[in-house]
Order: sequence, then C-alpha cells, then structure tokens
Amino acid sequence: MLKKLTRRVKTLITKPFKKPKKPPKPPTPAALPPPSPSPSPSPTMSPPPPQLPTKIHPFLFPNVQSTVLPDPSRFFSPNLLSSPLPTNSFFQNFTLKNGDQPEYIHPYLIKSADSSLSISYPSQFLNPSFIYQIFVPDLTVSAADKTGSAHVISSYSDLSVTLDFPSSNLRFFLVRGSPFLTCSVMGNTPISISTVHAILSFSSNSSLTKHTVRLNNGQTWLIYTSSSVSLNHDLSSIGSDGFSGIIRIAVLPGSDPMYESVLDQFSSCYPTSGEAVLTKPFCLEYKWEKKGWGDLLMLAHPLHLDILASDGCDVKVLEDFKYTSVDGELVGVVGDSWVLKPHQVSVTWHSIKGVNEESNAEIVTALAKDVEALDPSAITTTSSYFYGKLIARAARLALIAEEVGYVDVIPAIRKFLKDTIEPWLDGTFNGNGFLYESNWGGIVTRQGSADSGADFGFGVYNDHHYHIGYFLYGIAVLAKIDPAWGRRYKPQAYSLVADFMNLGRRSNSNYPRLRCFDLYKLHSWAGGLTEFADGRNQESTSEAVNAYYSAALVGLAYGDTHLVATGSTLTALEIQAAQTWWHVKEGDTIYGDEFTRENRVVGVLWANKRDSGLWFAPPDWRECRLGIQLLPILPISEVLFSDTEFTRELVNWTLPALERDGVGEGWKGFVYALESIYDKQSALEKIRNLQGHDDGNSLTNLLWWVHSRGDEHEIEHGGGGKYCWFSHYCH
Repeated sequence: MLKKLTRRVKTLITKPFKKPKKPPKPPTPAALPPPSPSPSPSPTMSPPPPQLPTKIHPFLFPNVQSTVLPDPSRFFSPNLLSSPLPTNSFFQNFTLKNGDQPEYIHPYLIKSADSSLSISYPSQFLNPSFIYQIFVPDLTVSAADKTGSAHVISSYSDLSVTLDFPSSNLRFFLVRGSPFLTCSVMGNTPISISTVHAILSFSSNSSLTKHTVRLNNGQTWLIYTSSSVSLNHDLSSIGSDGFSGIIRIAVLPGSDPMYESVLDQFSSCYPTSGEAVLTKPFCLEYKWEKKGWGDLLMLAHPLHLDILASDGCDVKVLEDFKYTSVDGELVGVVGDSWVLKPHQVSVTWHSIKGVNEESNAEIVTALAKDVEALDPSAITTTSSYFYGKLIARAARLALIAEEVGYVDVIPAIRKFLKDTIEPWLDGTFNGNGFLYESNWGGIVTRQGSADSGADFGFGVYNDHHYHIGYFLYGIAVLAKIDPAWGRRYKPQAYSLVADFMNLGRRSNSNYPRLRCFDLYKLHSWAGGLTEFADGRNQESTSEAVNAYYSAALVGLAYGDTHLVATGSTLTALEIQAAQTWWHVKEGDTIYGDEFTRENRVVGVLWANKRDSGLWFAPPDWRECRLGIQLLPILPISEVLFSDTEFTRELVNWTLPALERDGVGEGWKGFVYALESIYDKQSALEKIRNLQGHDDGNSLTNLLWWVHSRGDEHEIEHGGGGKYCWFSHYCH
C-alpha cells in the first residue's frame, strides 16, 4: 500500500548569539535634554550587519555515480568537460566507443577513424520495408605519413561540431547543411586524400586553387584550396607537399554545369559554426559564423523550405541547386542568417472545439467509474515510463471532469496524483526514483544508474523527453487544481523541465542545451549514449509532442509566459516535422515510390535510415505503428492529425490489421480515435464495445475525444493553421 508521504520542511532561523536589549522609551518632548555637542550612540542601538541576499540554487535531485555511462573525456576537449554534455546529438557517434561510426551531416556521411576523416555522398537503398543511405568512403583526408590518436571534439553548437586531429595538424568544421567539407590545415603539413574508387582523371586550374577529381563510380569531386598547392596523384590517392590553409571539398550532385558554377561562386566563404536562436514565439533564427569572403551557401531540407520566412531575413533560394538526401531534396540557400516560422499552435488545457453538451452524460458515467478505480496501491510497476503514463492518465481525468462540469471527482483525482507523484519528487518512492549524475549532466533513475537496459535506457539518456513528459503532464494538472501543492514542488518541476528543455549555454548549467531536440532537423531524437550505425533515432513523435506540450502546460500552471512560449514553439516544430517525415501521404515524393506505396507511417526514423518496423513490433502490426504516433490522446493531438484526408488514408491502411488474431484492445482504441475525425458515429460504436484500453488511456478519454470532434468546417489561413484564431486578425 503506497502511503501518502508528507515532506517535512524545517525552517532554519538564524539569530544573533545575544539578544540586544530593547532601546529605552523616548522621553516626552518636555523632558528632552539639551542636545549634546558630540552625542555617543548607545551600544544597544548599533545597526545590525547588512544581510547579503541569499543566492538561490536550482533544485537538483540527489547525486549518484552511474556505473553504466561511458567516459566523456576520451573525445571531448578537456575545456568542455566541466559543462553538461550533449547526449542525443547529431554527432553522438563521435563520442561513443571508438568514435568511428559515421554520422549524417547533411549532405554527407562523415566517419572519423585512424587519424583520418572520410566523406561519403551516399546512395540510397530502398524497398517497401526500409530506406537507408550507404556509407562508402568516397574520399578520406589525412596528414600524409602521420598516425596519431583519435579525434578531439574541440567545440560544438546547435548546427555544427569541430573535430581536431592534434597530431596531424588538421581541424574539420562540420557544419550541417554545408555542401562543402571544410578542413583547416596547420603547420605546413603534407596532405593525403585517398579513395576506395579509381581516379579516372585529375586536373587543376592555372592558379592551383581548384582541383577536379573524376572517379570510376560516376562521381566528380571538387577540391578548393585557399592558396596555390601542387597536388600529385596515382590511381587511388592524391597528395601534396607541405600546406597551410583551408581545403574545401564538394561533390557535384549533377551533370548540369550550373552546379560547378554555383560551387565555384561560393567556395571562398565557409562556416565555422552555427547557432539557432528562439528569438520570439514561433520563430527560430539560424546564425552562422563564417570566414573568407563572399556570401554563404547552405542547404535547406523540405521542412526548412516550408517555414523559411520571406520577410525578416535576407536569403535567396536556389531552387535548381539540389542534393539528394534520405530526408528529401536539399536545396541551396544563400545567406548567413535564416528566419524560420512554423505554423502557430495554441496550447490548451481542454479540447479545442469543446465537448458536445448532449454527450456529457455518457462521459460522466465513464468518468465516475474510471476515477473510482484509481488506487495507488494497485500500481505494480516501478518503471519510470509506465508509471509516468499512469500519472498522466489520471491527470487527463481531472481536466475532462473540469470540461464536462463534473468537479465532484476532482478531489479523488487530486489525492491519487499527490500520492503517486510526490514519492518521485521527494526521493521516497520504493524501488526507483530520480537522481542526478554530473559526468554528462542530467537526471537518471535509480534503476537506470546501475543497469543500462532499465527504464528503456533512461540511465543512458534514452527517451528522456518521453518519460519526463508524462510526469510533467501530471505535475502541470496537479499544480493547476492545487496551486499550494504546485508552489511547494515548483523547484522539482522546473528541474524536470530543464533536463530536456534547458535553453542556456552557460558552463555552470546543470543540463545540456535542449537534450533531445535537433535544431537543424526540427524534431527530437532518442537513443541516448548508445552507438548506432545509423545515428540517433526516434519512434514516437506523439510522445515527443507530449513532452513539449506538457512543459508548456507547466508554464501555464505557474504563469510562466517564457516557458509557455518555448514549449509551444517546440511543440509546433515537432508536429510539423512529424507531418513531414513520419506521416507518409499517398503520392508523397520525399521517399521512393516503393516505400511510399507500402507505408502510411514510418516506424522508427533514424538519422540515416527509415524503418517500417518498431522497436517492439514488426511492420505488419500496423495498429501499433498508428498508435505509437498518436498516444497519448490529448487536445494537441487534433493539431498533430489536422490533415483529415491523410488521417483517412492512415486508418484505411491500418484497419485490415485489426483482423489479425491477438490484436490488443488498447491499440484498437487508437485506430478508432483517428477514425472518429471523419466518421464519428462508426468510431463511437466501436469504442463503446472495447474490452480494454492502453495503460495510458481510458474509456473516459476516448469518449471525450470522440465527442469533441467538431462537425463544422474550420477556417484555414496562412501561417497559423486553424488553431490560432486571433491570427485571423493579425494580417
């Protein structure tokens, strides 16, 4: 039986060692003595020493020394080790094990190994089940006749990472979206550029600053140097005498002479790093640091192009300059600052369109039963993921009760939420709990600190936004219905938010910047500190949306407009990324025809791969593939699945799978929920006949969802979607 645990807070009152005497009562005016020429202050009237303001330190969960995390000092420069470090980044493979698995840094796959760096312009392999890019070391750059230790990460930012090879005098500026690989060579070092292909021809311009290499795989590569250098070659390698300066390498993505002309034009300006700044709500600005001269050429993926602002930034889109990518065509953009404006979304506690009042009675009947069944002592799991889902499920009941006006059940829900949340925040939960580890900088669980497989890898920073997002939903709702409780646990709530949503870059922060969210791809990654040949991955976009949505609700509960704005903006970006890369519409062109014909949703999306299977289910379990992109069902789910025609395609694609033996009732519920968007009555009958529900869902929640599907046609307008009505009046 879980007992309600009340945290006792002792207040420490500091007092002087001796209590000063009270000053004498002032005499009446008639008895005042004549003023003394040099009055002496009474010792009892000495002013107390000034009190210095107390510095408030952010709350941290108890410290733990993890036994399962890798040592970050092998690849990060010593000056970076005192700061929290990224755990789900686009370059994470460069920090794990031998650091020699490739990473996809658009448009190239990059691999560091044996004191060298290899670049691949990958071809794609695709079939109905998956798509992946094939790494082949098209060119490998190293210092001639030198061997040394592994690379060192000397700096990193939102859009870049810098790899140093100290013993080889080489520094690589790996900036995402650059059509050039840029290398700085120091110390008059001889350079070697080798290939696994055969060199068919090699030529240099008259100034010896541009060199053209044709390979027998059909590729042509251009090598630009900041000063004249004479290169020699044989069948598979190119070499130089001593050189100091900048080398830039780019593949010609097509045979049209335009490609070479564009690369020539922009070869002299190179980026060294790039930052992404959330300047205001629903606005993200890219700013690149650059050197050289001329304008900066970068590449934009399809979502960039969809939300690239035409106002507020001086950029030029080169629509015909394109590279291929597993993420769709990458298009040239000229300019060192971009402004991106996703569609606006409204973060709300309750349904967007409201519940049909005639349906309240049915919802209330289910609500009373679901609340009556709430019992903390019946919870058997100690998993941070499944426990968080149960908390969020109960919190949904409270908000539905508010919406349908059945507030009598709220005290019982409040008690359940207190009894289940407080032990995790107080550190008194039996069997697990949140702790803080300082090597990488973040929250881990007690189980995860000793077992890398526990809590789905939470202890190695996998799925943090999923697990914490569920807890934050419950905390936000409890803080809303019990503000006193919210004030008491506000430090813990913000510590949980900061674990995956810290925006700061300060070295004294406790958490890295945006642990899971990728500010170039504009969605989150899971995976944590596990090496994968295809980079980071993410399965459930809806649970990622829930994380940022729940953080925004925490902001609403505490009146924190900055947190509301940040959470809402990341929610909007995550939704549009899901609709771009996970939702596969009929006739889409991002993925090949074979994959698009067979799939309506991606199972697991990797940096370098698209997989139709799930971590827990094969591709033909389509109900799971749909459900994992919808759960948990929330008001924001309406925005995620705002494309009614695609939703119909997805449900029709999924329904035949429900005829398979052994399909779980919980997964059926998610299919019917989406069906209700376009066929409410049919879905409602199916939901009423369900014999069970997902552990994070309930009959109450499904009925609320169906009965809040509006029948009216919403007004569409550019930029804001159909969920921010005031933007109708802002244009």
